[in-house]
Amino acid sequence: MSTDFQQARVALGARLREVRESRPGGRLTGVHLAKALGWAQSKVSRLENGRQTATADDLRMWAEATGQPEAADELLAMLAGMENHVRSWRRQLAEGHKPVQLGHVAGQAQVAEFHAWEGAMVVGVLQIPDYARAIFTRYSELQRSPQDTDDAVRARMRMQEGLYQPGKRYRILLWEPVLYALICPPAVLNAQLDRLAGVIGLATVELGIVPLGASLKIPPATAFWIYDQRQVIVETWHAELRIDDPDSVATYLRTWETLRESAVYGADAHRLIARAQSALHKP
Repeated sequence: MSTDFQQARVALGARLREVRESRPGGRLTGVHLAKALGWAQSKVSRLENGRQTATADDLRMWAEATGQPEAADELLAMLAGMENHVRSWRRQLAEGHKPVQLGHVAGQAQVAEFHAWEGAMVVGVLQIPDYARAIFTRYSELQRSPQDTDDAVRARMRMQEGLYQPGKRYRILLWEPVLYALICPPAVLNAQLDRLAGVIGLATVELGIVPLGASLKIPPATAFWIYDQRQVIVETWHAELRIDDPDSVATYLRTWETLRESAVYGADAHRLIARAQSALHKP
């Protein structure tokens, strides 16, 4: 969890304590508040001490139970500020993947230079529909979210409009194991590899592949995207992190540049893709 997010959660907890203790009818203890809300007392303690993230419903109930419903707007604003940086998948996917994808479409539409590092799957902007469909299906099952797969795929495909817009620049790095990962049927992966080979010649795309046997200066760890050297998006299993403080963005840029030193491009990248396709066809 990012330090900024944790600090914001602690600040929200402190404000919740103030609201509880300043109840118009007199100070309310944590035990009595928990009883009024039908919660375990430990939940009140975790929220006030910044050890648990409140939901919007938690905050509304807290404001009502402490006799200060007008405090709900302030508390919700604090929560929204936190979620600008850490957005849990549980909340983001409450209505499926389509709204999340439309958000990325809108965000990327404003970006002139897009950096990406992906070590586990093909980056979304280069995915074909059937590959994207397999990804969304697996993640919906994992997150137990609504399955709006076809709508999500259509939204993701809209990201690719930028690939054909002059002035855009997509600087994408993939680790070679991505070319072999059977997150989808072999025939779909083969078609996806054809797509990767095809984008190598696009004027807007700089596609590098880090070979499995390449010498590395740093481990090829968590995937991330960088928008115009001003914001970084990192996807973890539980949440999407949005990082915009200059020092952290600079760290991710250095990470990308360091990984790039191990990548191959052009004809060498084509050879790696062809080798992966040949492996698919072996009995």
